Amino acid sequence: MSTTELPASPEFKANHAELMDGVYRWQRHIYDLTRKYYLLGRDRLIDGLEVPAGGTVLELGCGTGRNIILAARRYPGARFFGLDISAEMLETAGKAIDREGLSGRVTLARGDATDFDAGSLYGIERFDRIFVSYSLSMIPGWEKTVSAALAALAPNGSLHVVDFGQQEGLPGWFRSLLRGWLRKFHVSPRESLREVLESESRRTGATFCFRTLYRGYAWLGVIGPRN
Repeated sequence: MSTTELPASPEFKANHAELMDGVYRWQRHIYDLTRKYYLLGRDRLIDGLEVPAGGTVLELGCGTGRNIILAARRYPGARFFGLDISAEMLETAGKAIDREGLSGRVTLARGDATDFDAGSLYGIERFDRIFVSYSLSMIPGWEKTVSAALAALAPNGSLHVVDFGQQEGLPGWFRSLLRGWLRKFHVSPRESLREVLESESRRTGATFCFRTLYRGYAWLGVIGPRN
C-alpha cells in the first residue's frame, strides 16, 4: 500500500479499535455497496466543503476511503488526510486510494478521533476543512471528537458533520426498525448532536448552520469561521 499510514496515536482506545476491526473485518469488502442506500447526505456534505485552492482537508473516521476519494476528485487542488481507528478499514481505504491514483494527495493515519495529535500523525497542525460523516454515532465519547476537530481547524476553517438524525418526521415503525438494525453495528444516533455542535460554536465564537434532511433521517451541521 503506497498510501502513507503513519503510526497510531499512543492514546487511541485499543478496545474500541479491536471492536471496529471485528465489525469491519469482513464488512469492509461490501461496505460501500450496502451503505450507499442509507448513509444519506454524504455527497451534500462534500459539495458544501468549498475547499480553498491549495487547502487541507481532514476526515475523521475515514473508513473505506469512499468520501475522501470523492472529495479529492471534487477539489483537485487540495491535500487530504484521513484518520480511522480501524486497521481493517485503513487497509481497504489505502488500496482504494492507490487504485484511484490519489496516493500523492491523500495521507492516512490510524488513531482515535477523540484525541489525536495532527502534528505527529501528519506533520501538519491545522486544516482548512474537517469533516465527519456517519462516524460520531459510532464513537464512544463522541463529543470529544467535536472539540478535538475544532482545535485542529485553521483560522477561517470549518467543521462539517453529517450523521443519523432522530427520524423525527418519519413513522414510528420506521424509526424502531432502523434503530434495531443500527444497533447490530454498534451505531447509536446522537440525540444531542445539534445541541453539542451549537454549544461548541458558541464556545469558540464560530458561526453555526444546521439542516434536517429527509424528514429527520439525517442531520447536517456546519461550524464555520469565527465571527
